[in-house]
Amino acid sequence: MKQEKAVVVFSGGQDSTTCLFWALKNFKEVETVTFQYGQRHSKEIEVAKEIAAELGVKHTVLDMSLLSQLAPNALTRNEIDIEHNEGDLPTTFVDGRNLLFLSFAAVLAKNAGARHLVTGVCETDFSGYPDCRDVFIKSLNVTLNLSMDYQFVIHTPLMWIDKAETWGLADELGALDFVRERTLTCYNGIIADGCGECPACLLRKRGLNDYLQQKEEER
Repeated sequence: MKQEKAVVVFSGGQDSTTCLFWALKNFKEVETVTFQYGQRHSKEIEVAKEIAAELGVKHTVLDMSLLSQLAPNALTRNEIDIEHNEGDLPTTFVDGRNLLFLSFAAVLAKNAGARHLVTGVCETDFSGYPDCRDVFIKSLNVTLNLSMDYQFVIHTPLMWIDKAETWGLADELGALDFVRERTLTCYNGIIADGCGECPACLLRKRGLNDYLQQKEEER
């Protein structure tokens, strides 16, 4: 039996699109929210809009451009190289991003009559981002409930699975080809398989290859 209404934090990438298909399977009504925070590539917003329209879900874009002023990072500044040195946070980490995104998504959700928030954060392949950890999500869930006196539930379908298993979930949901061909994960703004060289593309490709190999071995 499907639950009530959910809002999916949606970037148009592999993880959030898989979460959108998961939400459509598990909730009666689904909306998406995308954040414009000064990303290098406006293409991310366009892809999110296109996917939401194709899947027939309401899509809201919220302006969070202040975030790029407060927290310079490689996703919003061309002069900052994409790097991840041992012992340091990746230069792609944006301070406060998931805290702010989920908080604003919660405000939108409450006013839309939704109690469920869905996000694609993952502790297994979290690339060193502290705001993708389960402990953070659970803490924020409590804080949001207290701050608005409203019983939110934050769902994290990908929290304990790796990239190969994320591809497996997309396949289980009947969305493998859609996710592979229509989503934008690449830090260089190239849809589908991307540039094949940035950290996001390498992680995505390795996960896909591992999943396809596992699937072949099971036949």
